[in-house]
Amino acid sequence: MKRRRICAVTTSRADFGLLRGLLKAIRADSALRLQVIASGMHLAPKFGRTWRDIEAEGIRIDRKISLRLTGDSSVANLKSIGVGLNGFAEAFAELKPEIVVLLGDRFELLAPAISALMLGIPIAHIHGGELSEGAIDDSIRHAITKLASLHFATTETYRRRIVQMGESPNRVFNFGAPGLDQLYGSTPLSRPQLERELGFSLEDPAALVTYHPVTRETDSAEAQVKCLVAAIKASGLKAVFTMANADARGALINARLQAVCAQTPERFKWIPHLGHRRYLSCLKHFAVMVGNSSSGLTEAPSFRLPAVNVGDRQRGRVRAANVIDVACSRAAVLRGIKRAISSSFRASLRGMRNPYDRFHDGRASERIKDVLKQVVFSDDLVKKSFHDLQ
Repeated sequence: MKRRRICAVTTSRADFGLLRGLLKAIRADSALRLQVIASGMHLAPKFGRTWRDIEAEGIRIDRKISLRLTGDSSVANLKSIGVGLNGFAEAFAELKPEIVVLLGDRFELLAPAISALMLGIPIAHIHGGELSEGAIDDSIRHAITKLASLHFATTETYRRRIVQMGESPNRVFNFGAPGLDQLYGSTPLSRPQLERELGFSLEDPAALVTYHPVTRETDSAEAQVKCLVAAIKASGLKAVFTMANADARGALINARLQAVCAQTPERFKWIPHLGHRRYLSCLKHFAVMVGNSSSGLTEAPSFRLPAVNVGDRQRGRVRAANVIDVACSRAAVLRGIKRAISSSFRASLRGMRNPYDRFHDGRASERIKDVLKQVVFSDDLVKKSFHDLQ
């Protein structure tokens, strides 16, 4: 029996964590042949060569495509897209996938998206229809939506928005966020286990801090980091800082945060890459999340973890009651942290449901896999018509 070839592209530790359930579901189906391309931050030494995390899960990598990422500037990232166009064109020509799966809105995904388009390969896009108005990710995400043939939105708001963009309702699905499946299939570390693995005491309340570049405000990145750090210092909390992504100014942010941790090791810990299980365990045991990661909106609600969302990077996204939006100033961030760790705010989150977890059964990845398996290939899958709203 000929197996349908489905090629998933992963470019970072973040999107692999969200894709891992789908990759395993595809691999387990005898009617499908999983192909995996690792690229972007996975291959960069400064980001921890996280392609090894993929292989540690028993998932075979069919191709590795280096983009020569530095995270230093917009020009450098633009050059990386050019490098990627060559690499993905060759990889797709050799692997001959029948569907390419892309998740999210990273700038490096433009390379496989354009390559698949030019080669007539249908694209299945996950996490489309969302907004992040403070970042160029917003434009990249919508561009991939218009290049894609199948769409897997994570809330009903996003599903309707994709249809509003002219995509056929028959090709747009809302199964929730597949990355949340992992919450149902793994047991977080206990607090003592997590402390041992981090080498960091959680006896006092601690914040998990991730701050990514706001790519429409790159000139103010240094000032933003100073405000963030000043607020966390003033809060009295301990903190674990994780690495920013490879967007322009990401290297500057990482250097500044590493220096802060080196100066105050008894309070602050720099852990570039937590890994899947440790990250989820932090969401369970930490007092608050601070920064501008989308994880504060998508994953933290499942743990009823307060998230202080700083600045405009996530502006426009659906959020649960755990999210406290604040301006990027020392005073505003500090107020947000104090509110987040208050007993009254934490009490208000009891019974809260995660808007990204539609069915609450850990099977979003399985549902996406079934669509990829059963979709009928026809001319209109890649030769799309524009769906007008009535």
